[in-house]
Amino acid sequence: MNTKLRVIAVGAGYFAQFQLRAWQRLADTELVAIVEQDRSRHQALAQHFVGVQIFATLQDALASDRLSGTVDIIDIITPPTTHLSLIQQLCTLTATAANATLICQKPFCENLNQAREAISLVEQHQQTLLVHENFRFQPWYTQIKSIIDDGALGKIYNVHFKLRPGDGQGPDAYLDRQPYFREMPKFLIHETGIHWVDVFRFLFGEPSAVYADLQKLNPVINGEDTGYFVFHYPCGLRAHFDGNRLLDHAAENTRLTMGTMTIEGSDASLSLDGNGQIHIRQKGELSSNIHPYEFNDHDFGGDCVYLLQRHVVNHLLKGTTLQNTAAEYMRNVELEAAIYQSATTQSLYAIDS
Repeated sequence: MNTKLRVIAVGAGYFAQFQLRAWQRLADTELVAIVEQDRSRHQALAQHFVGVQIFATLQDALASDRLSGTVDIIDIITPPTTHLSLIQQLCTLTATAANATLICQKPFCENLNQAREAISLVEQHQQTLLVHENFRFQPWYTQIKSIIDDGALGKIYNVHFKLRPGDGQGPDAYLDRQPYFREMPKFLIHETGIHWVDVFRFLFGEPSAVYADLQKLNPVINGEDTGYFVFHYPCGLRAHFDGNRLLDHAAENTRLTMGTMTIEGSDASLSLDGNGQIHIRQKGELSSNIHPYEFNDHDFGGDCVYLLQRHVVNHLLKGTTLQNTAAEYMRNVELEAAIYQSATTQSLYAIDS
């Protein structure tokens, strides 16, 4: 008897490759269908994902006799301009999807109001919706979380992450992977910095205020591509995200960690380099030691896509607690809005608790 969770993936663009492969690698899931509106890609998808049904629309997939039985997971892997309409469809379509767990790619919707509407819809229809925010599942962050929780750094005073992927220079910036980046009216924070909004919350909790300064350096794109924000915490901690998509950093693969991090505490300081190595220097020492741990350098970001999807499967099969439900993720969207508000007003923006 086949007891695997059945998955439909909506979207087959650049980043979708990691999610599609992860669903096929998981022992407890079966990727049964891919929805891709570009029909010219159907033959290639069918050849690459043998045995998986390919459809042009979500309605076609859910109504197909070839897709017999119910669906357990529907993974929306499309740009934010499509999210609300797809969630609206999934809340009103056939019973095939009525009990499916929905996963939505980040950025989650286009703005705060759309995100709120999407969450309201799934709550009305009593469906589970998660946001595919995978950076907190990157193995270096789960390892750093353990180090912090163990008290190895003491009281944390200062955090600094430098985003340096080096892919944003020149007239062809972003065309090779995700060309829609160029058209986004809000880019650095909405598309990329949102990862560290979530990572900072995962590692350090909820900020009480934010200050931000954003600008555009490459004229061929619409949104900002450089800038920073600083989260203020009631305990005195300051967490600084310093992003510049035009600059790179010293790493064998600049997209592995996307940059470098330092965390300074009363007892020790920690640094994350571009190759995923964690270094810890005890207070008063002249040199640091490598913190030993292992990770799988597979696909993207230390296999974080697979790790997130395994987390969802563990919840569905074993009842483990979910991270990044859409309702919980709303705090990230609210903080993103606060960052843009601070940058617009050039002032410290207090965050409601």
